[in-house]
Amino acid sequence: MRRIVLAIALILGSFAPALAHAPGAGEAGFAAGFAHPLLGLDHVLAMIAVGLWASQLGGRALWLVPASFVALMAAGAGLSFITALPAVELGISGSLIVLGALVALAARLPLALGALIVGIFALFHGHAHGAEMPAASLAYAAGFMVATAILHGIGVAAGLYSRNTAGWLVRTGGAAVAATGLFLLIG
Repeated sequence: MRRIVLAIALILGSFAPALAHAPGAGEAGFAAGFAHPLLGLDHVLAMIAVGLWASQLGGRALWLVPASFVALMAAGAGLSFITALPAVELGISGSLIVLGALVALAARLPLALGALIVGIFALFHGHAHGAEMPAASLAYAAGFMVATAILHGIGVAAGLYSRNTAGWLVRTGGAAVAATGLFLLIG
């Protein structure tokens, strides 16, 4: 278990906060879109937290909570072509705080409310991706949606794996995600 924790810490330590929000993010293809959410610690942590929380909720939440994130993230990307969403970075930092707290507390909310909460935050994440998406590239959009779903899957798998052995580690990770969001908000 210590090796897993060390590997995760090394991987997450290699990310630069909000790097995915750099202007002129570039290419229009699937690979560029796939890489985009993986380049920012804020996106990676939020998406894994969604999967962790879904695993804590169990049942239909295992797929419905992540699916609502992906669907509303796509809507947020589309929204970026119509209007500027206010306080996008604030919404992204807020997503880390709230999602991390939900995981840390192993919060049990009704499924519809849980899907709504992650969906609202997904709009901000999607808007950030869409604002940097070159010329409404469907391949780029598909790439960041697939990467997001994979990150959710990693969170779900980690949460399910640790459910009986290291649930405390998931909750501690949730607290760390919330602390990271607070740090990004302040700093």
